[in-house]
Amino acid sequence: MPRWGWAMPEPERPYPDGIAASFEIARRLRAPDGCPWDREQTHESLRPYLLEEAHELLEVIDRGLDDGKMLEELGDVLFQVAMHAAIAEEQGRFDAARVSEAAAAKMVARHPHVFGDEQVADASDVLRLWERRKAEEAARAGRASETPVDRVPATLPALAWTAGMQKRAARVGFDEVPAEGDVAAIAERAGALAAAADPAEADRAAGELLLAVVGLARRRDVNPEDALRAAGQRFRDRFAAGWEPRAGAPD
Repeated sequence: MPRWGWAMPEPERPYPDGIAASFEIARRLRAPDGCPWDREQTHESLRPYLLEEAHELLEVIDRGLDDGKMLEELGDVLFQVAMHAAIAEEQGRFDAARVSEAAAAKMVARHPHVFGDEQVADASDVLRLWERRKAEEAARAGRASETPVDRVPATLPALAWTAGMQKRAARVGFDEVPAEGDVAAIAERAGALAAAADPAEADRAAGELLLAVVGLARRRDVNPEDALRAAGQRFRDRFAAGWEPRAGAPD
């Protein structure tokens, strides 16, 4: 406070307190007298920004918890949700309140051991119950032919997508390679890649090799996406340690 005993008042905030703030700002930016750029956005055009903000949050988590950065990045992800809700609200489809209520209702339905009388013994029981509930939801929605692996979003990074499919398949008893065959399968597929006679064969062999590595990682309770990201960061650090910029060198 200044020495004469009073301070300039803070400007009035154009949003309410709490979580409603992001949703109100999104509506204001989309209003007729709002921001021209924000008003032009659609669900499709915002897609890369949602991905970017999610990955920025993941990087904060990977680099160690920093409350300030985590708060900022969580807010950025929340604002993307607010923008999509604002677009849907303008079109008369649903609003932010329904988004929140739908998420809460889904979590209650999938946790009858918390909000109901169902009993579970451990986390494995919870996962089996989760899959059963998702299958019931799919059937009620007219997607009875949907398999557990169909419920893993194909838009995930390839390693995460493959690991998710393998994990869900294993829960219902499907494993392409028995546990004792993991190392042999990796060696066999590495040999096939080394011996590939043409690019198409090499491409297929590389994919099958990666699939086998993901299977072994899953059995060792290793998330392959996280493991490769950590290895990539170590590679980046090793490169930076030995890097000497040279004039005219390519980026």
